[in-house]
This record gives sequence, C-alpha cells and structure tokens, in this order.
Amino acid sequence: MKKRIAARLASRTGFGRVWAALLPPKGILILNYHRVGDGSRSPHDRELWSASAEAFDQQVAFLARHCDVISPGDFDTAAAAGKGRHVIITFDDGYLDNYEIAYPILRRHGVPATFFIATGFIDRPSLPWWDEIAWLVRSSPRERLDLQPWFPDPVALGACRDGEIHALLTKYKSLPAQDAGAMLDCLREATGIRPPDTVDGHWMDWDMIREMSGNGMTIGGHTVDHPVLSRLPKERQRQEVEGCAARILAETGKRMEYFAYPVGSPWAFNADTIACLQDAGVRRAFSYYGGEAARSSPAFDTRRVAVEPNVGLDDLKAMAWLPQIFCRLDPA
Repeated sequence: MKKRIAARLASRTGFGRVWAALLPPKGILILNYHRVGDGSRSPHDRELWSASAEAFDQQVAFLARHCDVISPGDFDTAAAAGKGRHVIITFDDGYLDNYEIAYPILRRHGVPATFFIATGFIDRPSLPWWDEIAWLVRSSPRERLDLQPWFPDPVALGACRDGEIHALLTKYKSLPAQDAGAMLDCLREATGIRPPDTVDGHWMDWDMIREMSGNGMTIGGHTVDHPVLSRLPKERQRQEVEGCAARILAETGKRMEYFAYPVGSPWAFNADTIACLQDAGVRRAFSYYGGEAARSSPAFDTRRVAVEPNVGLDDLKAMAWLPQIFCRLDPA
C-alpha cells in the first residue's frame, strides 16, 4: 500500500520526474507481460493477465512518449551509451491475445516488443500445465482433494479457489520434473475430470508469428513445452532448447538469438541451462525476478520485472522514472 501511494505521488505531482532527473537510470528497464485482456472470468490461470487492453494501451503510449523503447538486439548499444531511459517490452508463452490485442497496440504506437514462444503449444495447441491446474481446480465438482504426498491434508475447495490454485502452482514449480508430472496426474484423478486434448483460441499460430516477425517484433525462444529447466537433466534441457530453436528457424527463417527462462526465478535455470543456450547460439537470456537490468548485465541472466494486473499507469510511470526504487528484486 505504501509503495502504491508513493507511486501515485511520484506520478501525479511531478515529484517522480524531478527525482528521475537527479537519479538517472543505471540500467535498462525490461518489462514482462504474459496476457492482455480481461481474465476475470477465465477458468485458467488468472494471474497471467498483465493488463486490460485499455491499460496496456495507456502504458505503451506513455513508454512511447517518454522512453526509448528498444529491442534486445539494441541492448549492447544502449548499454554502451551510458545514458538515456531505455525500455524493452517482452511477452512470454505465445498466447493468442498477444497477437489480437497487444500487437495492434504496439504497432499503433510504433514501438517494438519481443515475444518468447513455447513452440510446442503453437504446434500442438493444448492447455499448459499452469492453465490445466487452474482449470481442473475451478471445474471440479468436488469440495476436497486428496493430493498426498504433496499435500498432507485434503485441499478444501471453496467458492473462490484462487488461493488453492496458487498453492498448487507453487508446489508444482518446486518439484523435480518426474514428481511434478505425478502430482498433475494425481490432481486429474482427484478432481474427477480430464482436460481436453486440444484447445482452440488459446495460442497464436505460425502465420501470426511470422507476421509479427516481419513487422519489427523479435521472436525469441521459451523452450518447447515450458518445463522448469533446472529440474531436468542436461540432455533434456538441450532437447527443449534446441527443439525450440529449430522450430523458430524453420517457421520464421530467423535464428533464436534471445531466450526467456520458463518461470524465470534464480532457481529455474542452472549452469547446464546456460551451456545449452550457448551451444545453441543464443546471445542473451532473460530471467524474471525483478530488478532493473544493469548495463553490464550477465548475458544469461538479464533481469526483467513483471507487469501484473495491480500495476496501474501511476505504478508504471514510477517504475520507468525510478526503477531503483520501484523495480526491486523478488527474493523468491
């Protein structure tokens, strides 16, 4: 609450601009979105809706007027300049609303963005594990779920199930890949329902991705099936990285030079991950745990900050003007 009040004061009183002039940015602000639109009634993971269409339009308009919005390929040049207020806009996963809602707004304001694509969802449209977990919990007619050994006590389901979904997602992310798969199988059985094999209207297709690539948007990699890479042995990580790179090259004619780690926390990638990316020719990889990206950022741990539904225009202005204060690192 205090941070929200401070952001409002910084935005509406001119205080932010004054301090921004006195404290010029030391790095590059990299914003990460997932979905744009209204997810309030979605059966899927509602935490992924970063902004409404109206809010996103306002945010991009502000960034276009007051910042230099660049692409990842401009990072080194901007860093070497040592001055200026540079911003990179990124999206993860490859949701259809990225093309239908976000892309026209970006084009209208004349700014680029980067879309990190999990290619398996483009090739085989199905629910990803996070959306499936949310869908199972919201759709289940049952009031209690027995999920031992992952949860020692039955998980009670009330009218609002957001808290339970968040707890299940947190547990899933913490598990080795084999155990995570077993937990999801257990959840399917416990809820008494199974998700559809395919879904329509969930993901972009390659025609859309090629169009965006041809109109100034950067297409980066986000693995094939969006696993937490650090939970996999090196050879499986290599398959996820190289498989993603091969599909992007085949469909767009462009190499995968940039990559975003699924989940993106410090524990979500490791030395094996970085070695696989280097072997695949990736120039820079992006994490997702807050903080302004220093101009001397490690090429394989370039920090991004989340744009979430509670980030209003005042908050975004404060993040752009004073990232040292309003883009703190996430301790998780």
